[in-house]
Amino acid sequence: MKVISPRIHGYLDFLTVFIFLLAPTLLGLGQLSAILAYSLAIVHLIVTLASDFPFGVVKLIPFTVHGWIERMVGPLLIAIPFILNFSDEEVARNFYIAIGIVIIVIGMLTDYRAEVRVRKVE
Repeated sequence: MKVISPRIHGYLDFLTVFIFLLAPTLLGLGQLSAILAYSLAIVHLIVTLASDFPFGVVKLIPFTVHGWIERMVGPLLIAIPFILNFSDEEVARNFYIAIGIVIIVIGMLTDYRAEVRVRKVE
């Protein structure tokens, strides 16, 4: 069941950017996990602004591709504390696992084909 529209997904994308930006300070993340969070905020913002959906500015990335990017990022975020060897940093590990799960769930609930269907009707 795809209950998240492209517009709502856009709001959630911007919320994700803010969460990545605030997490290092609010959670007291270590250097590596903080740099990663800031980097992910920038990358997520770029992907959002470059996607072809209501909040896209440049519209270079089809929204379906945006969805595939998120389908890869979610599981990667869960694994990243173990890959980059900061899994012993409990708060950072739990943050990345939680945000990865949230991105997976949002991805499962988002209608990435809605924009394609709207264009076919027009």
